[in-house]
Amino acid sequence: MKEIVLVKYGEMALKGLNKKTFEDMLTKNIKRRIKSLGSFVCTSAQSTLYIDPQDDSIDLGEVVDRVGKIFGIAALCRACVCEKDFADVCTKSVEYLTDVLSYAKTFKVNAKRSDKAFPMKSPEICMELGAVLLEKFPNLIVDVKEPEVTVTVEIRDTNAYVHAENIKGAGGLPVGSSGKALLLLSGGIDSPVAGWMMAKRGVQIDAIHYVSPPYTSDRARMKVEQLCEKLTDYCGGIAFHCVPFTELQEAIRDHCPEEFFTIIMRRLMMEIAQRIAAKENCLALITGESVGQVASQTMAAMACTDAVCRIPVFRPCVGMDKTEIIEIARKIDTFDTSVLPYEDCCTVFTPRHPKVRPRLADIEKAQAAFDFEPLIQKAVEETELKTFTYNK
Repeated sequence: MKEIVLVKYGEMALKGLNKKTFEDMLTKNIKRRIKSLGSFVCTSAQSTLYIDPQDDSIDLGEVVDRVGKIFGIAALCRACVCEKDFADVCTKSVEYLTDVLSYAKTFKVNAKRSDKAFPMKSPEICMELGAVLLEKFPNLIVDVKEPEVTVTVEIRDTNAYVHAENIKGAGGLPVGSSGKALLLLSGGIDSPVAGWMMAKRGVQIDAIHYVSPPYTSDRARMKVEQLCEKLTDYCGGIAFHCVPFTELQEAIRDHCPEEFFTIIMRRLMMEIAQRIAAKENCLALITGESVGQVASQTMAAMACTDAVCRIPVFRPCVGMDKTEIIEIARKIDTFDTSVLPYEDCCTVFTPRHPKVRPRLADIEKAQAAFDFEPLIQKAVEETELKTFTYNK
């Protein structure tokens, strides 16, 4: 019995003349994710992508698991391929759904007739197939409001398809359809979530991380690299830029007022990030900041940070509380890694009493007390690049 995976588009189905561009990008992302599982033919029609395995030994459960994490998909399911003949639909429905319907108590049949030339209308398909299933599975009763199992029959251009499970997709837009941005990846809980949220809007993600040896350890860097690997499940390949930041932090400590340490550090991070972004054709920066979460994330502090930025800064977590962010972190499997006890450079030389309502003029004056430019340029030049790819 032939089985395929049906993929239903998300909001990209509403696109106009450029819809084909989004479809091509989604198809490319899907092929890249499932390539290692075997040979497939992927075709699209009527806002649906058909993933047709060319080998019966391919694990469709793993295909569904991988494809379910790809942005741009509203729903997906495994489906049995039938001839556009009602007798064949009935025969294969009984065989294909035996494992599901044998242990269920209630069900209903839902029909979608895209091919209006099919001789039976949708209500008739539901009624007739429902009668067949009731006869074959006497344990079932019909419940059209809250059934345990919904059997769906789709009559399409070339074939009919039967399935009983519709899996919610990741939603959003295909990664790469909205340009590229650079994620400031700290190693905490928030920044991986911010990267995931922007990837969901079709943004291709590069990442930048700052290390300050000997104040930060190799394990702290390895932790962030592990987060990059986890994000590839959703974001695809990630270029990881690791910036040596020790000299800049020591210069801040030696030449700037303690209460401004964190804000000046953030300004220098933004300056380095946007220079690397320009080299990598990234159109924006992404941070995991949330208003009021820490002293450097008050509105006044963020305004002082943004004053050095020449490209947009996206903060998708800005209005979320910690509980909401943690919920997403658990969902995307970054939480346990993020809470590993290896501190990043943001914890180095933390002021005892940080300024929570800084004035930009005061920050600029304090920063001007030392010429950071040579150290900024040196850090950019010495940045290490490592690429993480989806390697399953």
